[in-house]
Amino acid sequence: MKKVQDHYFHKARKDGYVARSAYKLEEIDQRHQLLKRGQKVLDLGCAPGSWLQYTSSRIGESGRLLGIDLQAVAISLPPQVEVLQADIYELDRSGAWWESPFDVILSDMAPKTTGIRSVDADRSYGLNQHALWLAEQHLSKGGCLLVKAFQGAPFQQLQQDFRQMFTEVKICKPKSSRSESVEIFLLGKKKQESQVE
Repeated sequence: MKKVQDHYFHKARKDGYVARSAYKLEEIDQRHQLLKRGQKVLDLGCAPGSWLQYTSSRIGESGRLLGIDLQAVAISLPPQVEVLQADIYELDRSGAWWESPFDVILSDMAPKTTGIRSVDADRSYGLNQHALWLAEQHLSKGGCLLVKAFQGAPFQQLQQDFRQMFTEVKICKPKSSRSESVEIFLLGKKKQESQVE
């Protein structure tokens, strides 16, 4: 049984966050020092916008933040934030945002769940494969990638995929993640030089 209106739900309302998921990112950021002033950040699966709210406050006015989601984001955000309503598999990556690499890529993307754990884990892995591909193309050397994953067989493979690209790979299960949830976060730090010819 989901405790929908738990401590973090009420805390989010009090703190002005559009969703409780802000605290997952905050906890991971505080532990691993992901976000810093002046960074350029990409937020995949950004709706309803709580990660945009938290990230924009951390990178400050000198930073730049691009959010992408299939859903519209209905909250007001500071001027250094731009949101695209788009499918990550069909992105037009020819604009100014893509001319220089991102320092951090965040992904809170999740598939439409079926309730069948193996199917949901496979779909989550597919999304994370694409996030990794975007990181390969558009993340700076030494940059970080944080993705949400579902526990299940593909998670082992995802860790191996991350180890090929990043010097450090961490598994994160924030306290604000519901105890009954199968979600877990995987963090890659210090992207290595690309192996691609």
